[in-house]
Amino acid sequence: MAPDEKFITSIPDFIIRLGCPKDVPIVLDFIKHLADYEKLSHEVVATEEVLMNSLFIKHQAEVIIGELHGRPVAFALFFHNFSTFLGKANLYLEDLFVDESCRGLGLGKIMFSCLARIAVDRGCERLDWWCLDWNESSISFYKGMGASPMSDWTVYRVDGDKLKKLAESLR
Repeated sequence: MAPDEKFITSIPDFIIRLGCPKDVPIVLDFIKHLADYEKLSHEVVATEEVLMNSLFIKHQAEVIIGELHGRPVAFALFFHNFSTFLGKANLYLEDLFVDESCRGLGLGKIMFSCLARIAVDRGCERLDWWCLDWNESSISFYKGMGASPMSDWTVYRVDGDKLKKLAESLR
C-alpha cells in the first residue's frame, strides 16, 4: 500500500488509508478509546510526540485508518515480526479498534482484510495478534474469520525496572 493509496472497500463510503503524521492525534485518541474498552486506561503513557517519533521518524510501526463518510472511525497499528522457522517477516497486529457507533457494520472484518492484503503483498505468510481471554465477542469474531488460537504458547514479558536490571546484567 503506497503512502497516498486508498483501499476502496465493499462498504459504501468506507475507505482505508495508511496513516500519516497529521493522524497522530487521531491515533492517540483511538489508543485511549481502546484502553477504555480494555479497562487499561491507567496504562496509557503514549503522547503525540512519542507516537510521531515511533511511527513517522523511526518507522517502528505503521497505522491504517478507516474512514466512513470521511470521518476516521477505525484504526489498526501493526509492524513486522520475524519467523525464524519460515525465514521471513510476517505482520503483527498490535491493536485494532472500531468506534462503538460503527460496530456491527463489518468494518472490523474489512480492516482485517486490508491487513491481510498488506501481508500478502509484502510476502508475509502470517498475521498474528493477541486477544484478552475475557473478550469473548472478539474471540468469536476472530474464529469466524478463520483465525485459530495459539493455545500451546504463553506470552511472557519483561518490562520496567526488571527490563533495565536485565539489560544491566550484560556488564
